[in-house]
Amino acid sequence: MQWVMTAVAASALPGSTARAEPRVAPGAAGVTPAPAATPHGYGVDPNLVKGYQPGDFWPLTFSEAQRKSTAALVDTIIPSDDLGPAASAVGVVEMIDEWISAPYPQQQGDRPIILEGLAWIEAESDRRFKKPFAELSGEQRRAICDDICLVSAARPPLAIAAKFFAHFRDLCASAYYATPEGWKAIGYVGNVPLDHFDGPPPEVLEKLGVTQTVQ
Repeated sequence: MQWVMTAVAASALPGSTARAEPRVAPGAAGVTPAPAATPHGYGVDPNLVKGYQPGDFWPLTFSEAQRKSTAALVDTIIPSDDLGPAASAVGVVEMIDEWISAPYPQQQGDRPIILEGLAWIEAESDRRFKKPFAELSGEQRRAICDDICLVSAARPPLAIAAKFFAHFRDLCASAYYATPEGWKAIGYVGNVPLDHFDGPPPEVLEKLGVTQTVQ
C-alpha cells in the first residue's frame, strides 16, 4: 500500500498524462470493453505502517495471460541494464495489477485503459507476428512500441493505442522509481544518516541573513 500511495504521488507530477481519457473502441482489433471492478475499499484510515501483500485489500484483476503481456511490456519500457534490474523483477507487474484493481475513481478510470490497451497489444502482436506479445523477440516488441511511443507522432489509426501507452508508461515508471532499485538507478540517496555534515552552505546562510555558530 505504501508503494501504491507513492505511485499516486508520482502520477500527479508535472509531465504525467491525464487520467481516464483514452479508450480502445469496443470491437476494435478484437478488443472488448474491460469489466468494471466492484470490491470495497480499505476505508479512510489505512494502516500504512503494516506490510500488505497483493490482493489483501481487494481481488486482483490480471489473468495469467495479462500478467505475461504486462511483464513483457514493462520490460520493454525498462529493461535490465547496468543501472538496475528489469521492471518485472522488482514487482512492477504486481503494482499495476494492484492499481487497476483498487475501487477508487482514479484507479477505476485507468482500469479500462490498461486492460483494453493490453488486449490491443496482443491483437497487434498476433496481426503482425502471429505470436503472443510475451513470445516476441525484443526487436519485434520494440517495433510495436515504437509505433505508439509518442502520442504526437502516432499515425491516426494508432492514436488511441499511443495514449494507452503513455498511461501505461507513466504507471510503469511510477512503480519502478518507487523501489530501492529505482532510487539507485537515478542516484537518489533518500533519508539516510550522514557520516559528516558541516551545515548549510555559507552562500545559503548569507542569503538568509543567518550566522552559523560553530560549537
